[in-house]
Amino acid sequence: MVVNNILVVGAGAMGSQIGMVAALAGYQVTVQDISAAMLEQAEAQLRSRMDASVAKGRMSREDADAALGRLAFSEDLAEAAATTDLAIEAATEKLEIKRGIFTALDAAAQPHAILATNSSTFGSSKVADATGRPGQVCNMHFFNPALVMKCVEVVRHESTSQDTIDTVLAVAKRMGKAPVLIEKEIPGFVANRLMGAIRDEALRLYADGIASFQDIDTAAKTALGHPMGPFELMDLVGLDVSHQIRQATFAETGDPADLPHPALSALVERGDYGRKSGKGWYSYDGVQK
Repeated sequence: MVVNNILVVGAGAMGSQIGMVAALAGYQVTVQDISAAMLEQAEAQLRSRMDASVAKGRMSREDADAALGRLAFSEDLAEAAATTDLAIEAATEKLEIKRGIFTALDAAAQPHAILATNSSTFGSSKVADATGRPGQVCNMHFFNPALVMKCVEVVRHESTSQDTIDTVLAVAKRMGKAPVLIEKEIPGFVANRLMGAIRDEALRLYADGIASFQDIDTAAKTALGHPMGPFELMDLVGLDVSHQIRQATFAETGDPADLPHPALSALVERGDYGRKSGKGWYSYDGVQK
C-alpha cells in the first residue's frame, strides 16, 4: 500500500516529533490533539527546532520550510482521519483512552488506512478489537527523542496482516529509521526490556547503598559506552512516564517485580519528573523542553 498522508494523534513531545519526522520524510502530515494550547506549543517548539537545525547547518532553510509546509495541526480527529493512509496514535499510556481513539479512527478513516499505536506498553491487540480492521492495526513504537533516535519497533499481533507490516516497515525506513520487527507481543517489547533490566539493576544498586546514582551513571558511560547513564535517561524520558509504564506493565502481568521502584515513586509523588519539571534525579537550570 502507498502512504502519502499521515495522521499523528497527540501533540505531546513524542507525537509532535513523530509528525515532524514524517514531514521531513516528505509525507503530508496532520498532528491532532484535543487541546488547542498543546497544538500551539507543539508548532512553536517544532519551528524552533527547525530554526536551530538550519542555524547549525544540519539542513537548508528551504528544506526546513518545505517540511514545515507539509505539517498541519488540527483539533478535529474525524476530519484529520478522513484523508489519512496511516494514523499513529501517540496519546497517554492509558488503555481506555487509546481504545476510544482507535474506535474514533476506525469510524472516520478510509477502509484502506492502517492504524498504529506508538505505545511502549500495550500490544496493539489491546486496541485492535476496538476497530473493525484488526488486520490493519499494529504497534509503531518510536523512541524519545523521535527526531534523533533511529529505532522504531514494529510489533504485530496475531491478526496483523503482512501487508500492514510491510507498509509500516517501509514508512519507517523512508523516515530514516532502523525498524525492528517484533513477531510476538510481549510487555515492553525488546529495547525497553533491555533498558529496563539495566534501569532496575541501577535502582537496586542505588537503594542498597552500593554507589551513588551519579557514580552508577558514570560507570554506565565510561565502562559500557552508553551515551547517558540510566538515571540520566530516566530524567530525559520523564520519571512520571517511566512510573506510568511500570504501573501499566504490572496491571498486565500481575508480577510484583514489575511495580515501580519505591525510589522512583517517591520522586514522582513529589512532582520531580526529570528534565521537563526542572528536577528529577538531577537538578536542571530551568525547565527543559
